[in-house]
Amino acid sequence: MKTIFGAAMGLLLCGPAMAQDAEGEPRVSGGDIVSYSTINGATIGRGGMVVSQSAPASDVGVAILRKGGNAVDAAIAMAFAEAVTLPRAGNIGGGGYMVAHMAARKERPATTIAINYYGLAPIATTPDLLLDAKGKQDRDKVMSFKGVSVPGTVAGMWEAHRRFGSMTWKALLAPAIKLARDGVVLTDGEAEATAGRKTMLGNDPGARAAFMKKDGNPYAPGDLFKQPDLAWTLTQIANGGRDAFYKGKVAERLVKGVQAGGGVMTAADLADYQADVLEPVWSSYRDLPIAFMPPTSAGVTLAQAMNILEHFPLASYGWGSTDSLHVIAEALKIAASDRRLVGGGPQWQTPAKGLASKAYAAERAKLITMQASLGADTLPDGNPYPHESADTTHFSVADSHGNAVANTYTLTASYGAHVVAPGTGFLLNNSLGNFAWGSTDPRREATWPAPRKRLGSTITPLIVFKHDKPWLVTGTPGGGYIIGTMAQLLVNAIDYKLNIAEAAQRPRLNQGAGNAPLELEEGFSPDLVGLLQARGHKVRPSNTMGSTQSIMIEGGRFMGAADTRRPDALALGVR
Repeated sequence: MKTIFGAAMGLLLCGPAMAQDAEGEPRVSGGDIVSYSTINGATIGRGGMVVSQSAPASDVGVAILRKGGNAVDAAIAMAFAEAVTLPRAGNIGGGGYMVAHMAARKERPATTIAINYYGLAPIATTPDLLLDAKGKQDRDKVMSFKGVSVPGTVAGMWEAHRRFGSMTWKALLAPAIKLARDGVVLTDGEAEATAGRKTMLGNDPGARAAFMKKDGNPYAPGDLFKQPDLAWTLTQIANGGRDAFYKGKVAERLVKGVQAGGGVMTAADLADYQADVLEPVWSSYRDLPIAFMPPTSAGVTLAQAMNILEHFPLASYGWGSTDSLHVIAEALKIAASDRRLVGGGPQWQTPAKGLASKAYAAERAKLITMQASLGADTLPDGNPYPHESADTTHFSVADSHGNAVANTYTLTASYGAHVVAPGTGFLLNNSLGNFAWGSTDPRREATWPAPRKRLGSTITPLIVFKHDKPWLVTGTPGGGYIIGTMAQLLVNAIDYKLNIAEAAQRPRLNQGAGNAPLELEEGFSPDLVGLLQARGHKVRPSNTMGSTQSIMIEGGRFMGAADTRRPDALALGVR
């Protein structure tokens, strides 16, 4: 494993390497004997690559690949490891989405599947479960055992292993068990994140016991953080498979703790939970096929945004130009408006084919002009039906056999509901807060709460293909910023042909629906603000958006990019 810088050092022995401008003329400035065309270099590996937000989890994933495991094996081991090393987002008490591609082998053809293992509403969910006395969503109820949906992570990993795993289930959980039992040395980022939630975690006895010292204070950077209850839970799952979590001793402790805390999840809710295995939403961008995650993920929304952007010559606009930012913002605004139609079954059927169709995007693209920004009063509702025929973390894995996994999972909020069923050691999600509580607006029917309804999310892992093989494996956390983050990563890599590290590091914008502001990360020229305002955008500065964890595969090399927007991320090659 080496960086682009290290790979290029050999050029010192044979003269300077010349980058070229758009017209083919060599660039000779830069002040170094070796010329580099970009500021950010990807991590280069061979034999496979893992990229995650948690360095210890990346270590676990690459160790599985080095032992001969495939991409799915490594993804499963990383998912359980992050439940230990990144508890604010990595989880077994939440849910998520996986896109997996398995290359052709003698016994089967190539296949690409999507696994939706996001949360389900308990059977006892009622329209007023999370409302206050005024009929509005009650944040305190959301951030409690009442806000917990039925967790899906264990079922999702089990389903992936049942279909594609090559190593034993026990072997894949063993690294996580060891980390929980023996302890993890806390980084500054992890220690500070948990310390910042001291009050909320301290309000729940189970969370306080799991994440605070006996005196109630948080662990400090450099402390060895052991999680014996989580080690017990993981051991139960390792020995008993998914049934240990959904029907066995873990389920007993989980239901007892949830109900004692005022939640409504039952043993039947757990026993009946199933992950959905689906065909991806297939679309393309600039003729590159993309496997998007189907609903209840935001994959169809991202596909729609990319289909709209295809109607504009972004490459000729130039990266960071007023025209490019304006068009990206407008496409995101239209896609965000149509996202009202994305919801969970069985109560709601999302018009996924219509939303992701090229013909529907062509209709919606006509709304965009280069002179003015769309607003709530000038952006009409679309109708995709004539075109008819799910705090978060992401990791990407690619192996030497052509297999790849893009996985994003979440507790919804950072640290979820900040509650732990006593004796289990893991945080529970607050995903029921994703429903439109108290709404009677028929335009929001897709997200009205209902028993056993699959919850929706902005999460959208994906795999881009080139020559029928995975080329780009990526995804990001970020809540409402996920769709915009992913759109810009694709534009940067495909339209502007940036290496994957540069594509990840460039500043980002975000745009919601209607009259939502256009948000800009630091790094854009301040001159752009006035130019965008002149077109009707309401511009405001933003903190960092998303944290993409990506792998680009070209010429037998695996190029990893761990987004530096969040600490402790690591791209690591097999060799």
